[in-house]
Amino acid sequence: MKLLLVMTFLFRQAFSGSPSVQIGGLFPRGADQEYSAFRVGMVQFGMADFRLTPHIDNLEVANSFAVTNCFCSQFSRGVYAIFGFYDKKSVNTITSFCETLHVSFITPSFPAEGLNQFVLQMRPDIKGPLVSLVEYYKWEKFAYLYDSDRGLSTLQVILDTAAEKKWVVTAINVGDLKDDSKDEAYRSLFQDLEIRKERRIILDCEQDKVKDIMEQVITIGKHVKGYHYIIANLGFLDGDLSKIQYGGANVSGFQIVDFDEPVVAKFDQRWEALEEKEYPGADTRIRYTSALTYDAVNVMTEAFRFLHKQRIDMSRRGNSGDCLANPAVPWAQGVEIERALKQVRVDGLTGNIQFDQHGKRTNYSVTIMELNNKGPLKIGFWNEEDKMVQTKLDNSNNDTQGLENKTVIVTTILEAPYVMLKKNAEQFQDNDRYEGYCVDLAAEIAKHCGIRYKLRIVGDGKYGARDAETKIWNGMVGELVYGKADIAVAPLTITLVREEVIDFSKPFMSLGISIMIKKPQKSKPGVFSFLDPLAYEIWMCIVFAYIGVSVVLFLVSRFSPYEWTLEEPEDGALPLTTESTNEFGIFNSLWFSLGAFMRQGCDISPRSLSGRIVGGVWWFFTLIIISSYTANLAAFLTVERMVSPIESAEDLAKQTEIAYGTLDSGSTKEFFRRSKIALFDKMWQYMKSAEPSVFVKKTSEGVQRVRKSKGKYAYLLESTMNEYIEQRKPCDTMKVGGNLDSKGYGIATPKLSPLRNAVNLAVLKLNEQGLLDKLKNKWWYDKGECGSGGGESKSASKPCRIETE
Repeated sequence: MKLLLVMTFLFRQAFSGSPSVQIGGLFPRGADQEYSAFRVGMVQFGMADFRLTPHIDNLEVANSFAVTNCFCSQFSRGVYAIFGFYDKKSVNTITSFCETLHVSFITPSFPAEGLNQFVLQMRPDIKGPLVSLVEYYKWEKFAYLYDSDRGLSTLQVILDTAAEKKWVVTAINVGDLKDDSKDEAYRSLFQDLEIRKERRIILDCEQDKVKDIMEQVITIGKHVKGYHYIIANLGFLDGDLSKIQYGGANVSGFQIVDFDEPVVAKFDQRWEALEEKEYPGADTRIRYTSALTYDAVNVMTEAFRFLHKQRIDMSRRGNSGDCLANPAVPWAQGVEIERALKQVRVDGLTGNIQFDQHGKRTNYSVTIMELNNKGPLKIGFWNEEDKMVQTKLDNSNNDTQGLENKTVIVTTILEAPYVMLKKNAEQFQDNDRYEGYCVDLAAEIAKHCGIRYKLRIVGDGKYGARDAETKIWNGMVGELVYGKADIAVAPLTITLVREEVIDFSKPFMSLGISIMIKKPQKSKPGVFSFLDPLAYEIWMCIVFAYIGVSVVLFLVSRFSPYEWTLEEPEDGALPLTTESTNEFGIFNSLWFSLGAFMRQGCDISPRSLSGRIVGGVWWFFTLIIISSYTANLAAFLTVERMVSPIESAEDLAKQTEIAYGTLDSGSTKEFFRRSKIALFDKMWQYMKSAEPSVFVKKTSEGVQRVRKSKGKYAYLLESTMNEYIEQRKPCDTMKVGGNLDSKGYGIATPKLSPLRNAVNLAVLKLNEQGLLDKLKNKWWYDKGECGSGGGESKSASKPCRIETE
């Protein structure tokens, strides 16, 4: 929809009776700040003896039909020049009309390719500054991301220079991505660049697209040290740099508006005083495109004031509405206006404004900017004569110089026995307030590296994990990634995701994930405690063996003739019967086996050889069983045994009565979340869906939960911490099972930190000297509070079992 905005009323009241020059304006929808700057310029540069009267159209600049309609409409109104914007699709339409009708078009859009006599480019060309900056950084291999909507002239210059200087350039067009899938496309693009080891990247895009790209860069963690981005537009300060400021990546760019200049500072004060309702966009700092718009009004005012003073006839007679006439009728005075515009030379918000014969900016200066953790910084400027001039020494690569005189910030976490507050900590200051394994380790590291340091406890009390939604790192890892600390000396586990954004030293301690449970209550002997020395399976085998031997003895006695005898009469009496009898009936056989097993004997015994063999084997068997039973019976009746409900991770996973969890924002949680092992994946599915949450914010909270849950909660943590807590009062926790994995603690530094090599060598030296083991013994066992019983095994007395494979 075309919206006609006429401001003649304002100017008539301000400059009634003054000469008026009709000016056209083509503004894209959404360019509120640019239009506000245009209006401010009209008021600012209007004089009592001369003024410009604008006719404004809002349109979709990508629609060539709408551009044609608006251009012809402006021309039919008798405008003397047109200010406006274009894009790749409409630039040829506008330049064609200007050449045909001899109408000057003043634009802050990207410089058009080729020579266009009646088009004045307010925006300086960025090709020269960009090539000079790449040469300054001595890049020989980089990726060039460009927006084809801005034209391809800059890309062509980069490729030509690359061919001449043997640069390796990966050029990628990011201008044709669809809005609904652009975020995913950006992430995929940078992941591909990472595979190619491309960490030097030029972003030749407008600020809105740069903003979208940098958001995804932060999302995937490519804004840390080791990466370097050059933003190839003239509004380095127009974007929000706060999110990437502390990431550690080097970000460079160009700024055409120098806010330190008196002219700009004065305008900025007036701009801030404007009402946002009347001047949309005035609530934010003026962008470079808005500054170019403001300067364009200045240029047009100066040019037409000059023509007015020269009394040049600029009347539009006879062809005021013949935009599409065939053949076209150019405006006779168009050339005079074009020459007057190109002869203007003024100082504006964008510096010296001067044009060459082709309508392009010349003799301009561009400020070179860099971003560090303190904010944007000027490092130099570029002009056509001197090229790039460095005004501030770049010390980013000279951090090792003067390291001895720098106080290094050491981030750590309050976690016993690594870092603890002394009992009388309020009487001390700085590092003397703390004690522990990592406190001693930090002192040894500083001694070997020759540095001064200051311990600082991490603000959020977390080790460091990346938020799944914002992709921002927290904890000690975040402190290093965002430049708030120089080194982390803490029980920080070395993991892949952390290694991608920070550097680790060699491990100073090896460990694994273990299970902590509340120490079970010791059971007292009961009525059937006499059965405890032998396992259930053994007792069952004894019963079956007893029955089996008795039956075998019964059968053997039945088949052997030696076991059959005639019953003798008493006192010489005649025998009552001639039938033989057998003493080993089934009940006597059972009685014989029972008597032998109970070590009591029996009044009958086998006569046959086979029966005696069976009895002998049974006697030997009972001898061994009774001896083993007697040896274990005293221990089982006098020692109180602990019965553990679980013995391994498998036991945890196959039950639901005992809840289990880990530390939130820690490596243990990441281990389960990323594990592809079926057992650990099953445990992770339970933990993430459990209600109430099984995750804890601090290790101390997890330990208290174990102690207060009456055996209904198990805590998964590093084995070193588990062993330490087992040695602390009230001595009611214990470690069960083996370690679930193997890993190590390392000292962390930011990417490419000068401390990395020195710290690494110090850790290796301390390990070879045995000092690391000495420190562990000091803080784990020498200061233990549970004595030798503190680490009592849950299996001190085990019943005899049958071992099977």
